[in-house]
Amino acid sequence: MRTLRTIGRAIGMAAILAVPPALTPLASTASAAAPPDIPLAAVKAHLSQLQSIATANGGNRAHGRPGYRASADYVKGLLDAAGFTTTLQPFTYSGATGYNVIADWPGGDPNDVLMVGAHLDSVTSGPGINDNGSGSAAILETALEVARQGLTPAKHLRFAWWGAEELGLRGSQYYVNNLPATERAKIKGYLNFDMVGSPNAGYFVYDGDNSDGTGSGPGPAGSAQLERTLQDYFTSIGVPTRGTDFDGRSDYGPFIAVGIPAGGTFTGAEGVKTSAQASLWGGTAGRAFDPCYHRSCDTLTNIDDTALDRNADAIAHAVWTIATAVPPQAVWQDTFETATGWTVNPSGTDTATSGQWERGDPEATSSSGTKQPGTAVSGVNDLVTGRLAGSSAGAYDIDGGVTSIRSPEIALPAGGALRLRFSWYLAHGSNSSSADHLRVKVVGPSGTTQVFQQLGAAADRDGAWSSAEADVSAFAGQTVRILIEAADASGASLVEAGVDDVAVVRP
Repeated sequence: MRTLRTIGRAIGMAAILAVPPALTPLASTASAAAPPDIPLAAVKAHLSQLQSIATANGGNRAHGRPGYRASADYVKGLLDAAGFTTTLQPFTYSGATGYNVIADWPGGDPNDVLMVGAHLDSVTSGPGINDNGSGSAAILETALEVARQGLTPAKHLRFAWWGAEELGLRGSQYYVNNLPATERAKIKGYLNFDMVGSPNAGYFVYDGDNSDGTGSGPGPAGSAQLERTLQDYFTSIGVPTRGTDFDGRSDYGPFIAVGIPAGGTFTGAEGVKTSAQASLWGGTAGRAFDPCYHRSCDTLTNIDDTALDRNADAIAHAVWTIATAVPPQAVWQDTFETATGWTVNPSGTDTATSGQWERGDPEATSSSGTKQPGTAVSGVNDLVTGRLAGSSAGAYDIDGGVTSIRSPEIALPAGGALRLRFSWYLAHGSNSSSADHLRVKVVGPSGTTQVFQQLGAAADRDGAWSSAEADVSAFAGQTVRILIEAADASGASLVEAGVDDVAVVRP
C-alpha cells in the first residue's frame, strides 16, 4: 500500500440513498459449486515463500530488486503448472525494470472479464508480508483453487499481481494505459486486495455505492454490486464491515479512472483503530491497524491469522459468486442511442422552467466538482436534465420544480420474476434539501408505483453514475410505462440528474 487510507468512515449509512427493500444486486447466480474454504495454511505457505525470497535478497521484494523478480517467478511458476496462461509484462520505472504477472484461466465469456488483483512488490525497508504479501498470497491460492476444481465460469477470469505499486501504482497504471479501448471495455469488474491480514485488523470494504456519503464518491456503475457481494460474505459469518473510500490510492485507481467497476477489502494500514472499531472487531484501540506498515518488521509475525483466513474466503466467495453469475435475460431495454418514443412532461403538469429531461449527448459541467458527467454509461447518449453546459453549471440545471419523462408502452411477459435495472445520478449543491429528488415509477393499469427514490441533502454531491435494480414482478403480464421525475424544489439549489441503460430483465 502506497499512501494513507481514509478509514474513519461514518458507521451509520447516510440518508442519501432512499430506496425500497426491493433493490437487489443486478446479477443472479447460476447453479454452480459452492465457493470453497481457502485453507489458511496454504495461504501462509505462500507467505513463507515470499519471506524466504526477501531474506535471500537483501530483506525486501521491491521494484527493480532481485527479490521482486524472484517473487514474480514464484507466482508465475505455480500458475503455469496449474494450467493458467500467464504473462510477465515488463515495464520500466525510475531506470529499473518491473513486471506484472497476468494469469488468464481458460474459458468464460471473453467479452465479460472479471479481474482480481493485488500488488506483489514491497517497500525497500522490509519484506512486505502484510503489505502486500497477504493480498498476493490470498488471490494466488484462490487462483490455484480455481484450477483444482476445474471451475467453468460464465465470465472469463483474469488474475494479476502488480509491480511498483509502492512507487505510485506504476504496474497497474502501465497495464491499463496499454490496454486497447476494446479490451478495457471487456473488463466488467476489478477486485483489489491490498493488506488483508493486518495484525490489529479492521474489516473494510470499498464503498462502491457511496452509501457512507463521504470522500471521493461512488465507484463506476457496477461497483455497488461488487461491494455487496463482499459484504454478503462477511454478513454470512457474522462479521460487520465498514466502508473505505475509493480514494484511488491502490491498484483499483487506474481501473476506476477509465470507468471499470471495482471493489475489494482492506484490513487497515497506519491509521489508528478507534475505541468504536475495537468494540466492533476486537483488537487494541489507540494502536495502528498495522504498526509495522512500511517497516522492516512487516514479516511473518505481522499477520493476524483470523483476518487473513476470513479475507481469503471472502475473495473466493466473490470470485465464485461473480464469475459464475449468469447475465440476466433482457425482455426490454433502452440505451438511448436512438429515439424510442419517450415523452417529456407526459401529464402536462411539470413546473420546471429549465433543465427539462431530454435524450442526448451530455456536456460536462462543474461546480465544486462534477455536476453533470460529460459521458453516458454506454454509448453516447443518455436521459439528462438539460444536456448543455452553458456559461456556468447553473445555466441549464433544473429550476422551478419538477421535470418528468415517460417511456413508451412496455408489454411485460407473464409469469416469473422481473427486475427493472438502470444507471442514475443526482447531483446538487450544498444548498439542496430533501425536497429535491430523483424518482423512478412504474405506471400500470392499476396505478403508479414508485420503485426508486434519491433525495437531495444540504451537502454538495457530485454527479457520478451508480446503478440500481427494483423488483417489478408484480407487473408481469401487464403493459406498463416507466416514469422518471427529477425536481429542484428547494429554491435556488443547483440540481442535475441523469438516467441511462434502462432494462427490464429476467434474473
